[in-house]
Amino acid sequence: MGMSRTLLVSLPIVCAVYGSLAAQTFPSKPVTVVIPFPAGGPTDVIARMLGDQMRASLGQPIVFENVGGAGGNLGTGRVARAMGDGHTLIVGNWQTHVVNPAIYSLPYDVLADFEPLALLASSPQLLVAKSTFPASDLQGLIAWLRANPDKGSTGVSGIGGPGQITGLQFQSATGTRYQFVPYRGAAPAMQDLVAGHLDFMFDSPTTSLPQVRAGKVKALAVTAGSRLPSAPDIMTAHEAGLPHFQSLVWTAMWAPKGTPEGIIDKLNAPIVRALADPGVRARLADLGQQVPASEDQTPAALGAYQRAEIEKWCPIIKAANIKAE
Repeated sequence: MGMSRTLLVSLPIVCAVYGSLAAQTFPSKPVTVVIPFPAGGPTDVIARMLGDQMRASLGQPIVFENVGGAGGNLGTGRVARAMGDGHTLIVGNWQTHVVNPAIYSLPYDVLADFEPLALLASSPQLLVAKSTFPASDLQGLIAWLRANPDKGSTGVSGIGGPGQITGLQFQSATGTRYQFVPYRGAAPAMQDLVAGHLDFMFDSPTTSLPQVRAGKVKALAVTAGSRLPSAPDIMTAHEAGLPHFQSLVWTAMWAPKGTPEGIIDKLNAPIVRALADPGVRARLADLGQQVPASEDQTPAALGAYQRAEIEKWCPIIKAANIKAE
């Protein structure tokens, strides 16, 4: 009994010593950042932008790996199974760490199997249409969809992606019906919209604004309470005749569970420095992304925000009866 009690008392001490030593030598090799979506999408763009800034602070190469599929679950699951030594991280988003648990039967827990590092950015979505679409504004789109039920098509990044959740809200608000076409990520969906294979989609400004500026797609509205500073000519949905229609998507970074606190601090610090960099902030703003306030960039703040988002959205998603296919 005495030996067992001694072991139980000693275990936390051993873990603390290990964590302290691991933090002192971290990073001892390249850091892999898994992006659970194809290259070119909003999560990928944000991850690489910040990762480039973090590389100098950490003193080790950062290797980006796009592991798309199953709405982000394949890449997320890989990091959930990784060793918690800080050398494997994930840049996920509202879909991977809030929505997916309400839709899929996952072999991991998005709260228990990850250590929050920092909230990176958030943004509304843009409602964009193919360049040849007959309507050029929000009310025109609604009128066309009502006149052509089930004929319109919109691309979504997997089952339960931001585009689908927002699209379902849009259907309910406008009394319209159209087809949802799932893709492995936002980038391939945007490619098909540019090519004219889709009619419209709700997408992150990160990937849609460059196409709008190039004249390859039409911007119909932004799902925010105010216009984007980087695109002040695009009306909000409220201004365009759809009152109180809003949608916000956020991106964040996590480490696997068990990552020592010292390593978490060493990873959070370069993220905070990157988010404070004027060049990074300008690039994010140009892509329609909003940098969180400094008090919201801590691991504790991300953990609390994620839990609140799960409590808010899971009942709504389950009530909509969205099922994985």
